[in-house]
Amino acid sequence: LTSEEEFSLAVVQLRVSKIKADNLGRAQKLVKEAAGQGAKVVVLPECFNSPYGTGFFAEYAEKIPGESTRVLSEAARDCGVYLVGGSIPEKDGEKLYNTCSVFGPDGKLLVKHRKIHLFDIDVPGKIRFQESETLSPGNSLSMFETPFCKVGVGVCYDIRFAELAHIYAKKGCQLLVYPGAFNMTTGPAHWELLQRGRAVDNQVYVATASPARDESASYVAWGHSSVVNPWGEVIVKAGPEESVVYADIDLQYLADVRQQIPITTQRRNDLYSVNSVQEG
Repeated sequence: LTSEEEFSLAVVQLRVSKIKADNLGRAQKLVKEAAGQGAKVVVLPECFNSPYGTGFFAEYAEKIPGESTRVLSEAARDCGVYLVGGSIPEKDGEKLYNTCSVFGPDGKLLVKHRKIHLFDIDVPGKIRFQESETLSPGNSLSMFETPFCKVGVGVCYDIRFAELAHIYAKKGCQLLVYPGAFNMTTGPAHWELLQRGRAVDNQVYVATASPARDESASYVAWGHSSVVNPWGEVIVKAGPEESVVYADIDLQYLADVRQQIPITTQRRNDLYSVNSVQEG
């Protein structure tokens, strides 16, 4: 792989309806639009082909490969982009997973990330949500190579676990992507904070893709898909509505930040460490 110092990343904040075919068609159209604007890596939201909710997962679940991943594979190939396919409810035997599939510009599946931390929360009077009622957790870390840089993948709640991001950075990832659907309680409180935290802790770019906000849905997504740079600055942020936002990922800038504040070489590995126990 030849390395290029700068590339354009697009985040698609998709409006998700109950009609799968519409979701797939619109995703395809917006990936094409992003590629037309020069994006080399395109990111779709969590649960982009179905409404988000434990009551919907089984109904919309598919095998991989299946209808939705075929559409993603074709879109990646037709547009010549690396496509981080948000996530879909995946059916494998008796189990369901919340799964992100990534496709290369040749349409090949590069990696399949099953959300490893399930979203089981209870904030009294605000929100209770238990993914584990229907979903099983994935058990592997997921990274893929591009001609620009190595990329680490997490889904939504995975972003709260700093260890995952740290290991990705340690393994050479310079961009972390998290398709996610935070809600109207956790969104305003933590969405941007977590992205900036993961970015500044590891001196990496962090990109998130949320579904657009739909006030009539049973689960209302916060929106505000973003890209944060290694200095911890939000360089682009969507509003609540459907849109595509773009950011230049500058790997020379990333190298400069790491040189200016050399936390990587200053880490006291003699005192502490974070390691992966199980490789994907």
